[in-house]
Order: sequence, then structure tokens, then C-alpha cells
Amino acid sequence: MQRWQSLTKNIFYRIRGRFLNTSAVSGNNGNQPRRLIVGISGASGAIYGVRILQTLQGSGIETHLVMTESARITLASETDLSISEVEALASCVHNVRNIGANISSGSFKTMGMVVAPCSIRSLSEIAYGMTGSLLTRAADVVLKERRRLVLMVRETPLHHGHLKSLLQASENGAIIMPPVPAFYAKPQTLDDMINHSVGRCLDLFDIDTSLVKRWSGLGKNKD
Repeated sequence: MQRWQSLTKNIFYRIRGRFLNTSAVSGNNGNQPRRLIVGISGASGAIYGVRILQTLQGSGIETHLVMTESARITLASETDLSISEVEALASCVHNVRNIGANISSGSFKTMGMVVAPCSIRSLSEIAYGMTGSLLTRAADVVLKERRRLVLMVRETPLHHGHLKSLLQASENGAIIMPPVPAFYAKPQTLDDMINHSVGRCLDLFDIDTSLVKRWSGLGKNKD
């Protein structure tokens, strides 16, 4: 556990420092406000949500963070980052119990929302419209306004009920994106795998980053 916490702490400072070129981050959404809601639920993999916030710092995109109570526990268990360190990465921070926050209304325009990681509980609530917290309410608003919702579901194996929830969320308009490593990129470190998944997630919002190693084909067939 101490080794994992040390690793995530080192990653945190590397991303904040010279290793991430935030000038390479760009979004293309016309006249729509450049705001992205970032939800962090209690599933394992809190570093995915943290990395998204780190990547978007200095990009001109306004990030709105909402964390569940379980996410705070997971963050403390998996990393040695404090809540205040994570919250400092976001443009705006919302209490998960504040149903009156601006992100709970469709009139507050955003690019959409990513839940990273997305627990099965959060997935199920989103799939069936159970908006008992600001995280699930904000996700429901994104769906009803036909904006982009990306769920980085972190669970395995899956039983029939989980699969039904995944299907229902997809039918409602969500994009299901489990953070699956891309081995064609030949990752050398855990950092490489996290970055690639986060970069591919942000691709779905037309936010280009320097995190993704793009596939260019095999051998002589390269374009």
C-alpha cells in the first residue's frame, strides 16, 4: 500500500510539473461554454478522476468537481493525496449533497460530464434515473439535455444485473468507457496506462491532449 501511495504522489507532482504540456490541451465546442463536470465516485481508481483534473488545469476548460463520500474514502485508501489537494485542481467544487448547485440545472450549459471512476452504484442510479445525490443528478441532467456523459465503469467480473444497468445507461445516451489498458501503446509504467485511458476519455469530448500514443498501423501499412 505504501509503495502504491508513493507512486501516486510522485505521479501527482510530475503531472503538475514539467512532464505535462498543458499548452497542448485544446477543446473544440464552438460557442458552447468550455465547462466539464468531473464526478468521482467510490470505485477503485480515483486516480483517473484526479488525472483528468490535472490534465485540464491551464487548458481554458472550467472543471466542476463533485465527489461522493465513498470517493473520499477510496482516495485516502489508494493514494496519499489529500482532499484539499484534489479539490485545488478543479475550477469549482460542489458538495455532493448540494442538489441546488448550478450543475443540477440544464440551463447551466456544459460540454458534458465524465464520472471517473464510476462505481456500479452510481451507474445503476444514473441508468434508472435515481438522482439522490448531486453526482447522479448532474449526470441525469447531462443526459436529458443530450450532452455527452462518459462513465468510466470500474468493476469486474460483472453479473447480469450489472450488464442490464450498463445497457440501460447506454440506451439513455451515456458512453460506457471502462478504463482498459491499451497494450498496443506498449506502456512502460502504471502512469502510461492511466494517461492513455484519460487521454482517450477526453478524446470523446474533442479535447486533444498529449497523453495518447496514437495508433499508426503495422509496419509497411502505416499511413
